[in-house]
Amino acid sequence: MPEFTISQIKTQLLDNPSKQFIQKIADDPRKGAIALLTQYHRKQTKLLEQQESFNRRLTIERNLWQNGVPYIAGIDEVGRGPLAGPVVSAAVILPHDFNLIDVNDSKKLSAAKRENLYGQILYQAISVGVSVIDNQVIDEINIYQAARVAMLEAVNSLDIKPQQLLIDAMTIDSDIPQESFIKGDSKSASIAAASIVAKVYRDHIMKFYDERYPGYDFAHNDGYGTKNHLAGLDELGITDIHRRTFEPIKSMLKK
Repeated sequence: MPEFTISQIKTQLLDNPSKQFIQKIADDPRKGAIALLTQYHRKQTKLLEQQESFNRRLTIERNLWQNGVPYIAGIDEVGRGPLAGPVVSAAVILPHDFNLIDVNDSKKLSAAKRENLYGQILYQAISVGVSVIDNQVIDEINIYQAARVAMLEAVNSLDIKPQQLLIDAMTIDSDIPQESFIKGDSKSASIAAASIVAKVYRDHIMKFYDERYPGYDFAHNDGYGTKNHLAGLDELGITDIHRRTFEPIKSMLKK
């Protein structure tokens, strides 16, 4: 008579089972037990790989922490490509015990995962700064400069002045030492956290604009030039949040 039912094995494997329990299940000849144990080992292997990947994304921060630089801000922006809405930047200073292993480049995460991590990052971070630069400023100074301004404003809005900036693919006009990384949101946990905060913050703005300006599908396209968005432009015209220096809006204004 088996010591555990299949249902009991399933429950135990979900609750940090002991090595002794694992060995007992390994000796269990039942197909159901073997299947559950195989599934458990696969899950543990995946978690180990995720932890190792996360540790690599914290290498830059840990090296700086060990060299006497406790406050490091990761900075990223979102919203350079859309035809409508603002560009948003976030700056995030992480605690030294930060261990949200799912924090990664926001583009690699589902909307639901980003939303979940957003709240956890805001709760755990030492400080978070966010800046929103609207379409009018984007049209005045161009999108590249608007992104730089947003990044600097995000840094300046932090509660604590960082001693080092880690920036995704850009530099900003700050006296704080900074380092720029191509695809930084995949190399630095701080930049990855900033990319999630900026993305979710902007998504919330675009959902609000979807209610204010129905017919452009802003809640789903975030202001990018999708088929539904372009159809809305043709049918309803240009809104107050459209970027007038971006095509096809620029050409529409000449008609």
